[in-house]
Amino acid sequence: MSLFANRKARNRRRKEKSWQVPEIHWRRLMYGMSGFAAVTAFLWLIVAALDQSIDRVVLQGRFQRVSPMDVEQAVRDLIHGAGLVTVDLTTVQRAIEKLPWVDAASVGRAWPRGLQVRVVEQVAAARWGTNGLLNNRGKLFLSEARFIPPELPRLSGPKDTETLVAERYFAIQGRLVEGGVRIAALRLDARGAWEIDLDNGVRIRLGRRQVDERFERFVASALRIVVQRSAEINYVDMRYTNGFSVGWRGSTKVASVDELGDTPEG
Repeated sequence: MSLFANRKARNRRRKEKSWQVPEIHWRRLMYGMSGFAAVTAFLWLIVAALDQSIDRVVLQGRFQRVSPMDVEQAVRDLIHGAGLVTVDLTTVQRAIEKLPWVDAASVGRAWPRGLQVRVVEQVAAARWGTNGLLNNRGKLFLSEARFIPPELPRLSGPKDTETLVAERYFAIQGRLVEGGVRIAALRLDARGAWEIDLDNGVRIRLGRRQVDERFERFVASALRIVVQRSAEINYVDMRYTNGFSVGWRGSTKVASVDELGDTPEG
């Protein structure tokens, strides 16, 4: 036989060998499948034994605005027919967080047949518009509140500006408290102009431009006068280049404290 014929025969044998069906060890396969079925059945029995019906809900948290009965009812509406293992804790948590005045909730299993629910209430930091409430992150969490704490400052502005107005309020309130006054109201109008009403009745006009710089100038130059003579002052206009003007109560005269004698800007 020629060398070419030998090489061709060897190649044919290699191809035939490569296409051989692998040998199946049926006994080992049956043992493996039986073992897997046994483990699955064992786990199912454990789950069935642990998946008891839920008969108690343990509530934790400071309940001042949130009703514990409302929380428990929201939980029981979702766990009806569910066991302790198969209950969807995330769904229960989200349902609780949709309740009025609930800021956050956590739900866990309390073996053998209970759920443990912890509720964190919203903290109202300011009033928004007529009946809205903002939390301490500037989020509007109630648009039609039945009860509004009277001590809350009132913030207002165009639609979807809640966060913007709240951020400015949180940024300046501390500076004013240090100076002896508090914010009663903070407004952003449709033109983008800002005004502050202080708790002593004085209004501060900051306008649209250089609002941060004007506020700093108010604190440095006018705040002391506003605190000392609040009964006489109607408003302080900071819309000047280097100074401000004061409108006095019961008078049409305006005292200008402006180095350049400018007229107020926007």
